[in-house]
Amino acid sequence: MATEDPPSARPLLADMSGIDLLRAMTRGDADAAPMAATTNIRLDTVEPGRVSFRGTAEPRHCNPFGAVHGGWFGVLLDSALGCAVLSLVPQGRWYTTLDYGVNLTRALASGTEVICTAEVMHSGRTTAVARGEIRGARDGKLYATGQTTCLIMDLKG
Repeated sequence: MATEDPPSARPLLADMSGIDLLRAMTRGDADAAPMAATTNIRLDTVEPGRVSFRGTAEPRHCNPFGAVHGGWFGVLLDSALGCAVLSLVPQGRWYTTLDYGVNLTRALASGTEVICTAEVMHSGRTTAVARGEIRGARDGKLYATGQTTCLIMDLKG
């Protein structure tokens, strides 16, 4: 069975900075990651070094006990943390996640809209560090926190 390669935004970074790519995604001029549709999350706001995603977990994202699976929190945080880093990546460079961690603070019921905000704490020539949190869109309750370290690389090399 042949598999199709997933779309890659890496070639676009040869012609634009990370923040320009993210802004193109929010306008619909560049494709979002396929994982976003699978997990029902979307890029919401983009600023240099800071992004937010919105998401609503569905019953298919729940564990056998009816709470949203921890992996859903991980996808949302990894996406926001990585995009916060990407917002500072210059044209001709890209990033990959070296490490990330997630800390859940309370269970989340499916159907609850959340906002995940991530901010870069350090961005250097080869590494960046970001932290983020997931809060209820209506009540502001904290559901999870996370952090990442990313490697920043040249597209050629």
